[in-house]
Amino acid sequence: MMQLLIQRLALGLLLLILVSILIFAGTMILPGDVAQQILGQSATPEALANLRAELGLNEPPLTRYFDWLGGILTGDLGTALTSGRSISEDIGRRLSNTLFLAFWAAVIAVPLAIFLGLLAVRYKDRWPDKLISAVTLTTISIPEFMIGYVLIYWISIQLGWFPSVAIINDGMSVWQKLDAIAVPVIVLTLVVLAHMMRMTRAAILNVMQSAYIETAELKGLGMLKIIRKHAFPNAIAPIVNVVMLNLAYLVVGVVVVEVVFAYPGMGQYLVDHVSKRDVPVVQACGLIFAAVYIGLNLIADLVSILTNPRLRHPK
Repeated sequence: MMQLLIQRLALGLLLLILVSILIFAGTMILPGDVAQQILGQSATPEALANLRAELGLNEPPLTRYFDWLGGILTGDLGTALTSGRSISEDIGRRLSNTLFLAFWAAVIAVPLAIFLGLLAVRYKDRWPDKLISAVTLTTISIPEFMIGYVLIYWISIQLGWFPSVAIINDGMSVWQKLDAIAVPVIVLTLVVLAHMMRMTRAAILNVMQSAYIETAELKGLGMLKIIRKHAFPNAIAPIVNVVMLNLAYLVVGVVVVEVVFAYPGMGQYLVDHVSKRDVPVVQACGLIFAAVYIGLNLIADLVSILTNPRLRHPK
């Protein structure tokens, strides 16, 4: 197991390095000029040349990549070109806000998805199963921004239950923050619910076809007891995989939701600096998103191995 763990960690680090190369190369070919963005259209060629030299934009791409990678390894994400602020400090605050939003969405979505998946299995091919599938497939088929705007109209404007803009700050209490993020949490829950619910349903139905399930039925055990004691524990590996993938989406894929609700998280921070062509900020955000995604997939992989003896002992 220790050797397997080291192999998975090494592969994760290798993948992260390859992703960093893609992120750096992608930002290098972006159109526009950050020096022009900072100085404006009226800047003279001499001023632009001086600023490019000061920002290190004239260095060869390979040199700039290794300088950037070396800074990341020492915990220095660089300085925002447009504001001169430390990217590490800004991202620290923004990332905590994004994790706060993702955490509360996961607290609601994961148990609800597993419960609905179990309920759909219990009433397979009957009206509860069909209703749950229809509702979740409808929510996953609608873009996040559309769900967000509809909920803003009904919940925030028509009913007046929660604010339409999710603005939070350090001076707010936990309950005030929860009130502010209620609508975006509902949007994220609706978006990720279908994936987890349908995977739970499919995994348990697959296990229900096993011989030991038939034996349990012949012994006279009730369906709920069979699902709880035999089917669900043996279906945990694929369920964990899809849960981790959706948790990664909650952190990485919140860009649209944060922009819709003006939430001060990583997604809003990234979009603001993409429009300014602030390359170091875009690179840092992209690398952090990639690290979160790879890390959660690595955890899902390890949990699947630990819960499946056939994967632990392939021979």
